Amino acid sequence: MHHQCCKKKEAADTSDTTLASWNGWRGNGRNGRVTWLPNRLPKKTNVIWEIDLAREGLGGIAANESFVVFGDRDFDDLHDVFYCLDAKTGRSIWQVERLSIAQFDYGNSPRATPLIVDGFCYCFGATGILLCIEMRTGRVVWERDFRLDFPITEELPWGHCGSPLIADGKLIVSPGNPDAAIVALNPNSGATIWQTTGRLPGYGSHCFAKIGGRGQIIGHDNTTLGGWDVETGERLWTIEPNAPGDFNVPTPVVHGDNLIVCTRNNGTRRFSFSGGFDQPKLVTQNKRLRPDMTTPVVAGHYLYCVRDFVYCLDISSGLDELWRMRAPALSDYASLFVSADRVMIVADGEILLFATDGTKRVIDRLKIFEKRAPIYSHPAIVGRRLYVRGVSKLRCIDLGSASEN
Repeated sequence: MHHQCCKKKEAADTSDTTLASWNGWRGNGRNGRVTWLPNRLPKKTNVIWEIDLAREGLGGIAANESFVVFGDRDFDDLHDVFYCLDAKTGRSIWQVERLSIAQFDYGNSPRATPLIVDGFCYCFGATGILLCIEMRTGRVVWERDFRLDFPITEELPWGHCGSPLIADGKLIVSPGNPDAAIVALNPNSGATIWQTTGRLPGYGSHCFAKIGGRGQIIGHDNTTLGGWDVETGERLWTIEPNAPGDFNVPTPVVHGDNLIVCTRNNGTRRFSFSGGFDQPKLVTQNKRLRPDMTTPVVAGHYLYCVRDFVYCLDISSGLDELWRMRAPALSDYASLFVSADRVMIVADGEILLFATDGTKRVIDRLKIFEKRAPIYSHPAIVGRRLYVRGVSKLRCIDLGSASEN
């Protein structure tokens, strides 16, 4: 049960120049990009509303101007619970529970970020329960249980982690069954459109891009990087890493004709699709930036990422490290947002703000929780509001109050 705290302020103005939705993992383009970030952060944390949480969570937040959706567990840790809140007040609109008994490393809460599309929300739990929920009412339109439909015999120590993806009108998920490693579902009915053979899933999320005129799903399975044709599920290419054993958590980033991939054991690599869609070629590599979980953002020809330090690499000059910076709020994971002129890092209870021009300087910082602790749940930004989940609270914070914004 969630309890809304009585902390309310005037709503932040959301104009046409700000993003009106953050529909799923890393936002609408899966690239962490927003149309607005503050020039300076407020001098104090302006909490519009907050709610208490049953337990610490890992899955990210999806939101638009009306709703905020996230996954949680009940107090007994027996059920997945998906909540929808009123974005303006934090009031509970609906909750959907499903029995989901598990014993995963790092807890049993959903890892995937919900996906909001066309008035429906797709929620995915760590044991493989996928729900399509009507946003207005909380009615479950359809559901699939991967344990029954696409069973796997090997254990997933962290459970199912990949966030649902909409690509060319298909709902893409990764059961990891040998005959259904990736499946495309009809988002209206849940019916299978295609399924493709393959390996167990990785622990990250896929992205979608049209390269060489062909739409493809790009991401990791448990051991390799690949691309799959969105129309048929055909695997178009495979890259075996030089060093095995990666967890394959960070999402690949498509940047023009380039694909940027970061993993712990193989560092940061830039591949080129300049020869077509069928097999990207390795162009360059930076072996020092080796994130466990953090997905980078791209600002112009600079790449920003976090692994204990903030790293800034120059994409145009072979992923050369321009600088790295240590800060007390940094650890092995952070969530990054990027606009035309700002990079915002949500670290361990604190926000750090940088310019996108490669300058090695923290423009501003803002403490958003009283105690320093990792924030593994990716926040959402809608308009000038940040929806962020800490260890025991979910907060709606106004980022638009500084006089220079």
